[in-house]
Amino acid sequence: MEGRKAFGWAARDTSGILSPYSFNLRKTGSEDVVLKVLYCGVDHTDLHQMRNEIHSTNYPLVPGHEVVGEVVELGSELGPVENACLANPTWSNIATTKIFTFNDTNKDGSPTRGGFSSAMVVHQRFVVRIPKKLAPDQAAPLLCAGVTAYSPLKQFMGSNKVLNAGILGLGGVGHLGVLIAKAMGHHVTVISSSDKKREEALEILGADAFLVSSNAAEMEGAANSLDYILDTVPALHPLRSYLSLLKVDGKLIIVAAVPKPLQFDAVDIILGKRTITGSFIGSMEETQEILEFWADKGLKSFIETVTMDYVNEAFERMERNDVRFRFVLDVAGSNLE
Repeated sequence: MEGRKAFGWAARDTSGILSPYSFNLRKTGSEDVVLKVLYCGVDHTDLHQMRNEIHSTNYPLVPGHEVVGEVVELGSELGPVENACLANPTWSNIATTKIFTFNDTNKDGSPTRGGFSSAMVVHQRFVVRIPKKLAPDQAAPLLCAGVTAYSPLKQFMGSNKVLNAGILGLGGVGHLGVLIAKAMGHHVTVISSSDKKREEALEILGADAFLVSSNAAEMEGAANSLDYILDTVPALHPLRSYLSLLKVDGKLIIVAAVPKPLQFDAVDIILGKRTITGSFIGSMEETQEILEFWADKGLKSFIETVTMDYVNEAFERMERNDVRFRFVLDVAGSNLE
C-alpha cells in the first residue's frame, strides 16, 4: 500500500487557489481503512487554512474534512465492514494531542491530506457508518457542520420546557443548527445582519422568528428573550448586542473559527450571569449520533453539489454567502488529474 498514488486539488500559497496535485498515500496500518473518496463538504475552515489565516499552513495543502467514502481496503487486523462509510478523521476533537485531517503530520512523519482527493488512509476509530436511509452526499455536511451544531445543542435535549433558541448566522453550520434545534422542539429565532435570508429561514427551514441584528428596534424588542445562541458566524463580529438577547443564565455558544479576536464587555455577562462558551466539532460518538438523528427524523441537508473543477468558484460564492446552504464536492465524479 505504501507509495500508492492519489490525486487531489491543493493550495500552494496564501492566495488559496486550488489546482491539481498528486501525492503518495501513507502506508496502511493494521487498523487502518483505505477510503475511495466519494463526496466532501466545503467549509470556511478549509478556506482559512488555504489562505494561512489559522493553524500556520504548510503548503501544498489538500483541504477537506467532511469526507464521505467507500471502504476499498482493510488493515490486517480488521474484519468485514459495510462498504459505505464516512470519516472526519481528526484524532480527537478535545484531546491535548491531535492529528488533524489535513495540514498536520501523521505519526510516520508524512503530511496529512484532506478529502479533496481520490483516496485517504484513515484509522478505523475515526470512521462511522452511514445509515441506509441517508444518501452519501446528504451525509457530508453532517461530518463537521452538522456535528458542530449538534454537539453543543444535545445538552438541551430532554428539557421539560420549550427553549427559546437563537441561531446566529445562516450558512452551512447555521442552517443545520436551525433544523437540529427545531427537531429538538425548540422555538428558533434566526439572527442575521440583514433581511435577505428571512424567507429562507422562515419558509424553507421552518424557523419561528427572524431577527435583523442591524435593526436597533428589533434587537431591543428581543432583549432578554433567548435561552441560548449558537454563534456560527466565521467572520469578525461584535458580541455585545447578541449577549443582550440572552436571558439570565443564558449561553452564547461560539462554534465558528473566527480568524481575529472577538470582544465583549465584562458587565454584559456579569449582570445577567451569562456564559460565553465554545464547542469544537464533536466526538466520534456524536458524529454517529447526528447521522442517526438525521435519518430517524427524516431531515434534509440543503446542499449544492459541484465537481472539483468548480471548487475555486464555490469558495468565492461561499464568501459572498451565495449558496443555499452548503457546497458538496462530487469527488468521485470529478476529473482530479
